[in-house]
Amino acid sequence: MWPSWMRSEPEPVPAAGLQTNRPHSARIYDYILGGKDNFEADRQAAEAMLAKLPAVAAGMRSNRAFMVRMTKHLVSAYGIRQFLDIGTGLPTSPNLHEAAQSIAPETRVVYVDNDPIVLAHARALLTSAPEGRTAYVDADLRDPEGILASPQLRQALDLTQPVALTLIAVLHHIVDEEVARDLVRRLFDPFPAGSMLAITSVPKLVENAEANREYRNSGVPMKERTREQFAALFGAAELIEPGITDTNHWRPEEPREGPCMWAGVAVKR
Repeated sequence: MWPSWMRSEPEPVPAAGLQTNRPHSARIYDYILGGKDNFEADRQAAEAMLAKLPAVAAGMRSNRAFMVRMTKHLVSAYGIRQFLDIGTGLPTSPNLHEAAQSIAPETRVVYVDNDPIVLAHARALLTSAPEGRTAYVDADLRDPEGILASPQLRQALDLTQPVALTLIAVLHHIVDEEVARDLVRRLFDPFPAGSMLAITSVPKLVENAEANREYRNSGVPMKERTREQFAALFGAAELIEPGITDTNHWRPEEPREGPCMWAGVAVKR
């Protein structure tokens, strides 16, 4: 990853409605993973985090790898063929639908994010296998009813059949515990039995505190959670093996150590 002053790529063209002077979590994530779809405010926020915790990029890669493993497991072991992914971020292959459709091409995926630059990329890059479908909803996590009522979602998903709700690295931007639990409940409750809930979130660790403080100072909300607080996000859904763990140790293909997020997957009985 090159520091911002060494970047040779031109600034991306701002999408309509994009606030380039304020950092956004999706673009910070993009910069730390070596992408080019970010702006100076995003790079400054990312560099402040990296100065305090240089290994944060490894944690983000671990989170991405978890998403791929989790998706493939839900498709192959639980027969899930519909996903609602909220807080999608900028497309980075393999995307969730690519992971799912590599096993079951008929899988349908709806992505949700509230950043205009994510919308622009989603329209261009999130191309489904012919047998399946992908759709994009320009909406905010804090409006569950609006997401679930959107025509894009209603046309793509059959809400009488099981759906996997994935909230990957997004709920730590909801700092109030009661609000976070309520949002998950309002999103997940309408889904039928057999639906799945997958969440990752930043853990409350002493070694992460200073880096997360820098993140908050940039203007992006950040809430670290204890194991108990993270587990509470799943409500009455039944956690599947290995229960609450971290992204490195949730059904890994090979053992890994290093920075990572809380991870868990649950089923609705």
